[in-house]
Amino acid sequence: MRQNQEIHPVNIGMLLTRNSQYRPNHVGIVVEDTQLTYQEFNKSVNCAANMLQNRGVEKGDKIALVLPNCLELLELYWAIAKLGAVAVPLSTLLLSRGYKSLINDSDAKIVITSSQYMSILEEIKPELTDVREFILIDSSSMVENQNYQSLKAEASDEEPEVAEIDENDSYNIIYSSGTTGQPKGIVLSHYVRSYYATLFASSFRMTPESIIIHSGSIVFNGAFVTMMPAMLLGATFILKLKFDAQEFIETVKREKVTHVIMVPSQLIAILNAPNFSIESLESLEMICSVGAPLHMDVKEKLTQLLPNRFYELYGLTEGFLTVLDKTHYANKLESVGIPLPFYEMRIVNDKDEDVPVGEIGEIIGKGPTLMTEYYKHPELTAEAMRNGWLHSGDLGYLDEDGFLYLVDRKKDMVISGGVNVYPKDIEEVVAQHPSVKEVAVFGVPDEKWGEASVAAVLLRDSISIAPDELMKWVNERVGAKFQRVKQVLILDDFPRSLSGKILKRELRKKFEDGKQ
Repeated sequence: MRQNQEIHPVNIGMLLTRNSQYRPNHVGIVVEDTQLTYQEFNKSVNCAANMLQNRGVEKGDKIALVLPNCLELLELYWAIAKLGAVAVPLSTLLLSRGYKSLINDSDAKIVITSSQYMSILEEIKPELTDVREFILIDSSSMVENQNYQSLKAEASDEEPEVAEIDENDSYNIIYSSGTTGQPKGIVLSHYVRSYYATLFASSFRMTPESIIIHSGSIVFNGAFVTMMPAMLLGATFILKLKFDAQEFIETVKREKVTHVIMVPSQLIAILNAPNFSIESLESLEMICSVGAPLHMDVKEKLTQLLPNRFYELYGLTEGFLTVLDKTHYANKLESVGIPLPFYEMRIVNDKDEDVPVGEIGEIIGKGPTLMTEYYKHPELTAEAMRNGWLHSGDLGYLDEDGFLYLVDRKKDMVISGGVNVYPKDIEEVVAQHPSVKEVAVFGVPDEKWGEASVAAVLLRDSISIAPDELMKWVNERVGAKFQRVKQVLILDDFPRSLSGKILKRELRKKFEDGKQ
């Protein structure tokens, strides 16, 4: 939170109001067969905002959203913003105990969901301490739950009247995926989201004529990386209900899409899709990888087929960000770029002392998009935010030009025989095998070495290889004996978070369960 004496009125919802006034007939939102101009979308959002206000929602109230990608979820993000309430989007992959924990942790007063998820939520209804109402976006036989469309139809499409919202007011709480443990509620303000809008619009060379597509889950923070600048500029934002590589390619070709941000597994799927062609994707001006390191073989293939388009974003929902620009890629192909304007970055040791250029340490940073806090967890906030610097928990190093190179997560590092082993280094080797489609390396207990590395792989379609054969191939090519893997697991798929990140803790559990 900024400590200035003077506080400025910054409400992200004002962006939509502005576009409705000055770009009323420009296509703003496309969701499947529904196409809305900015004026039409704004009126629909106003109905949703006034409906929530009619239900007693006030500034600061938390609204839990248990919804898949849909037009209603998109408009609720903006309706909630206009009211100064706080959106709490939750993964649709949670079980009832997960929903109970996060809904209670967030202090949500209203839950908006669909009948598809209501059957799970019914189990925990009596245990939700602050929830006073459930609203369903579709019809349901459960009469005690309100219907979103009916309530919205009774509400005005005029701008809602609300108390002034300032830059430090919370806009949403994004729960971490839990890839490294219990999910934490990351509080992000209107001020933070305004910087998402401005800095990413500039960094990705977006214009009001840009056409942006998003096919990942929009409860994932990565969605805001392109959604916010789209709304700032009054560009066109296409939301897909789910990711399908072939359908994605057809949409890009048909709609002349210019900008997309994707996780590595989606990029891999597109390159392997039967209908992939350079011509189909030639309208793209930006292809940005986010969420996890993209292995070099995929980067090289992507930039060979579609040159001068590749960007890579390294960032934490908590707020530190770097971008590898398309103009830097050729000379810094293994880097994840440089901090955005107004950011600072350091590489430090365990004593928070700066390490020399080229030496591996923890990445820490600060800038205008840092979170307010981990919601209701001051001790975790204090641990992550020390002296104004966000400690990422990621390991990396800087080159002589100040470009960042990501090595691995601190918690994913394997210590084998007292030597630090970085799974990413091994993954780069495994990924070079022609049969391997995707790989994840993780550490497991080992009686002799303390820890040893295991490689889990997905194979390309119609290709088979014995695990021992692949392990032999890898171990002949790694750079050091301590990088050798003790086992290769061939899987049908990886356990993933809703954002597409591979859950290595689940892979470790799968390995341990398989030994028993």
